[in-house]
Amino acid sequence: MPPRKLPRHLVWLESFAAAVESGSIEGAAEHLDVARSVVSEHIRALEEALADGQPLLERGPGRRLHLTARGEKLYEGTQTPLHQLDLKRLRDLASAESNLRLGLNPTLSHFLLAGIAGDVAGAGIRLEVSFGGTFELVRQVQTHQLDLAVDFTPLPPHRGVEAESLLHLPFVVLAGPGNELASHHATRRALQVRDLEGQPFVDWQREDPYGSANTARFTTHDVTVREVSRAQSFLHLFDLLRAYRACAIAPDLRLLRSFPEDLCVWALREEDPQSVEVVALRPTGGPASEAARLVIGGLRQRLTASKRRKNE
Repeated sequence: MPPRKLPRHLVWLESFAAAVESGSIEGAAEHLDVARSVVSEHIRALEEALADGQPLLERGPGRRLHLTARGEKLYEGTQTPLHQLDLKRLRDLASAESNLRLGLNPTLSHFLLAGIAGDVAGAGIRLEVSFGGTFELVRQVQTHQLDLAVDFTPLPPHRGVEAESLLHLPFVVLAGPGNELASHHATRRALQVRDLEGQPFVDWQREDPYGSANTARFTTHDVTVREVSRAQSFLHLFDLLRAYRACAIAPDLRLLRSFPEDLCVWALREEDPQSVEVVALRPTGGPASEAARLVIGGLRQRLTASKRRKNE
C-alpha cells in the first residue's frame, strides 16, 4: 500500500513545527530531509493561508527563529490530533482575534454557561463551546483540543492537565414530591444516611464516582435502599425524583442556582463529611490565556458572591 499523502496544510504545518523546534530553517530542512527553500516555501504558504501574510516566525538574537504572537497560538495547536487540524481550525488558531475553546460538564453548562457567555461576549472573544463527561473533557484538555474546561471532581488521573479549584460543594439529600421523607422529616434541617433505609432511591450511573460514593455510604451504615433509577446528571435527576417519588444523595448546587421548589432538600450529616469541587482544567506547560483567565475570574467572582449571600 502506498504511503498516505497528507493534505497540503499539514505538510506546511510540519515544516513550521520543525522550524520552531530546531530554531532555524536549516535545522528544519535537515530534520525533514528536504531543501531549505522547501521549508521556506511551506512557511510562507502557511502564513498566506492562515495569517493574511503576517509572519508566524521572526529572527531573534543569534538569528534563532522565534514565534510571533500568532505563531505561538498556532504552535500550541500542533499538539492536537491530526484529524482535528483542518484548515478552519488552523485559521482560528492563527487568528489575531482572541478566541476560547471551552468544554463544560452538561450539568454545569445549565448553571454556569449564561454567566460565562456574558463575560466572553463582553470582552469581544469568540467562544466555541462543547459538552462532555469527565473523561472526555480531560482527554480533550490533554490533547489541546480545549483551552479550558469546567467540571466536577473527582477526576481520573490527568497528566498534562492543571486543575484549579473554584468551589467546594457538600452533599445533600433530595426528595421528590410524595416521598415519605418529606412528611416524616419536614421540620428537620439535616438527615443521616440511616434515615434513607428502605427508600426508593435514584443513584448515579456506575461509571460516575458519585454512585460509588453512595454504595460505600450504604455499606458502611448497613442501609438498604430500593434503587428505582439511575441518572447521568442533574439534567435528568429532578424529573426522575418526581416520577418515582424517590430520594437521592447529590452535591448541593444551591450556590449555583436554587433547586426546584417542589423538591425537599436536607443537608447530609456524616461522621466524615465529603465534598465535591468545581474545578477549571487547562493544559499544563504555560500560563493561562487571557480569555481563560477572564472566564476563571468571572466564575470566582460570581461563586464567591453567591456563597456570601447564602451565608448572610
